[in-house]
Amino acid sequence: MAHHERVGEAQAEEKRYRLLVEAVTDYAIYMVDRDGYVSSWNSGAARIKGYAPGEILGKHFSLFYTDEDRQAGGPERALEMAAREGRFEAEGWRVRKDGGRFWAHVVIDPVRDEAGELIGFAKITRDLSERLQAAAVLERSEEQFRLLVQSVTDYAIYMLDAEGRIASWNAGAQRIKGYRPDEIIGQHFSRFYTEEDAAAGEPARGLGIAAREGRFEKEGWRVRKDGTRFWANIVIDAIRDDAGKLIGFAKVTRDITERREAQRELEKVREAFFQAQKMEAIGQLTGGVAHDFNNLLMVIIGSLEMLRKHVPSDPRASRLIENALQGARRGASLTQRMLAFARRQELTLTAVDVPELVRSMMDLLMRSLGPTVTLETRFPGALDAVQADANQLELTLLNLVVNARDAMPDGGAIVIEAQPVEIADAPDGLKPGRYVRLAVSDTGVGMDEATVARAVEPFFTTKGVGKGTGLGLSMVHGTMEQLGGRMTLRSRPGEGTTVELWMPVSETPALAGAYAARRDAAHSSDDLHRFVALAVDDDPLVLVNTTAMLEDLGFTVFPAASGDEALATLRREPTIDFVITDHAMPQMTGVELARAIRVERPDLPIILTSGYAELSENLDISLPKLAKPFAQGEIVQVIAAAMSNRTPAAHPDHNLDTDRP
Repeated sequence: MAHHERVGEAQAEEKRYRLLVEAVTDYAIYMVDRDGYVSSWNSGAARIKGYAPGEILGKHFSLFYTDEDRQAGGPERALEMAAREGRFEAEGWRVRKDGGRFWAHVVIDPVRDEAGELIGFAKITRDLSERLQAAAVLERSEEQFRLLVQSVTDYAIYMLDAEGRIASWNAGAQRIKGYRPDEIIGQHFSRFYTEEDAAAGEPARGLGIAAREGRFEKEGWRVRKDGTRFWANIVIDAIRDDAGKLIGFAKVTRDITERREAQRELEKVREAFFQAQKMEAIGQLTGGVAHDFNNLLMVIIGSLEMLRKHVPSDPRASRLIENALQGARRGASLTQRMLAFARRQELTLTAVDVPELVRSMMDLLMRSLGPTVTLETRFPGALDAVQADANQLELTLLNLVVNARDAMPDGGAIVIEAQPVEIADAPDGLKPGRYVRLAVSDTGVGMDEATVARAVEPFFTTKGVGKGTGLGLSMVHGTMEQLGGRMTLRSRPGEGTTVELWMPVSETPALAGAYAARRDAAHSSDDLHRFVALAVDDDPLVLVNTTAMLEDLGFTVFPAASGDEALATLRREPTIDFVITDHAMPQMTGVELARAIRVERPDLPIILTSGYAELSENLDISLPKLAKPFAQGEIVQVIAAAMSNRTPAAHPDHNLDTDRP
């Protein structure tokens, strides 16, 4: 190739490089001589640093440095290092023509001739202000996030490495788990698990699921530094780098012990509410059945008693009638227990001295136990009387003692004890006030939780077919509820059973010796004049039966099937001496009829009968009451009591001595 051709090609190549450099606008590319004076200037340099070529060519490149860097010899050191080491590279602040600063990435390369002699430097500068700003924003964001995580105290937020060792620790972790950062960082997170969970491999399982699925969440017991346990919600998230490699875990733990306890309390309250609803529904059903059944038993018992009087003295017939009466009375006892459970029995509340009542029953209780069971009583020297029905309390105690005996087939011990209790708040529905807690404990086989939960349900029994009605504890429960108290049951298999009766203290003291001297009052129809009676009942079978019983006693009886009919009869028959009326009647109840009668005949004795405790409502009149089913002997007693205050002067036109058919 000719010389002039090579020269021309070299000039063309140089021109192409010059055009290439000139076209670059994102980089300042320029030359400085050996002393640092600018000898070339591209469009990128003009854009980034703000100088036109005519303004900067021949000027020293230190013009782009900050005052601090110039005073520290930065420009000279950069050229010296580039010349000595063949390259200088750094980042730092640089200054534009307008005085504004920008963050620059700077590269300085020495330029040498063919002989290797230094003839200048090539300098490339890039404006990294935006990247620096982004990095600063990222740093601020990371710092804010760090401060945010560190300031959270309700959550333990910390990092684990890939093996489960703790790499960071926030204030919430220190508060919840009790460790300072210097005590725990570098330790394995399994120390927070209970011994049983750690032995079962729970820590490794949690990390394994998080690594495999990206997330693990669970609730369970965890252990603080002081050894105490707390119920925790745990979340473990896997952390991976840009290549997807697992580098650790983020762990968030929250102490939810209080929330768990609140939830458990709510569930207990809800369960108690559902149980109360269930028992109330069963009680309403049971009470209704017992009420109707009592009406039927009323007819059966009354008819059998009268039939026994008039049937010829045939031993076989008498035995069958007596057997039928025994069965009907057993049915009456069963309905009485049903009514007790349903809280619809008629109670006669008086002040009851519990120790005296128990002592008066000791002979009866001991006869019920047999030789293999011992009975012990424990009472304090002084104990307030309770507001209760003495008869029902006796029946309740007998029931509990017999249950305790049956729970000890191989013998054992029964303890009856009482203690005064003062209640300030209102647990389980009890009103604040003074109570007596009467407990019957045995050393028998006991019951499991499932049996205890069902023990007061009606007809539930563990005694086997034909050995119990399942109404004993139901009756006790209902009676205590009706008294304004409660029954509690504690039992564990093999450890016996304790039944506690909580009864409110009476405002008045009990009469001394009331139970030792108590006896059944017997009255005979011979004590009564042959009065005229008005019998009222909407059930025709019961009405016929009541009428027949009264007529059999020698009374003259006017029957009435409703309140309106009864009032009409009273107005038509002024010789009527007393009224015996059912309470639960449609249109006009027995109480409403009594109020109407009081307006016209205020002195007329009125006896209310009922199959359950509708009679316990607040009445504005005082009336003697008779619970169905009743026998002739019971009706004689009530009539005698009702008529004891009646004087012949009440009806001057009525001769009480006149015999009536």
